Amino acid sequence: MANSNDQKILVLKKQIEDKKSKLSKSEKFTPVTNCSIEVDGVRHNIQVLNKEQLITLMVKLNTYAIAAKDLDLLNEYNISGYNVTDWIADLKAKLEFLGRKEEERKLKAMESKLDQLLSSEKKVELEIGEIESMLQG
Repeated sequence: MANSNDQKILVLKKQIEDKKSKLSKSEKFTPVTNCSIEVDGVRHNIQVLNKEQLITLMVKLNTYAIAAKDLDLLNEYNISGYNVTDWIADLKAKLEFLGRKEEERKLKAMESKLDQLLSSEKKVELEIGEIESMLQG
């Protein structure tokens, strides 16, 4: 029975490893703007905003962008030196970046739980295999 569970755990660990590698290959946050925007008299650094703050600011800027588009001013509408569409793009990118970081955190937690569930015999077997590969490589 323990062997069966060990096999399931190893399969799950492989799935987690695959997801982690896909996440690490995804984009990093590279802003177009300087990340410091002043809206309604309040300065925001988008590098330090949390998910809720990013969403709120994005919705507000999108409202401004829609109004600017309706007035045929979207290309000329700048906030803190950058076009409103650049700010929205940076906010979206930062939000996606935070989402990837949260997913990485969840995957690490799952991996840690699975490591704890492995039988001691399987842990020894894996350690021996790792040492063998290090000696051969």
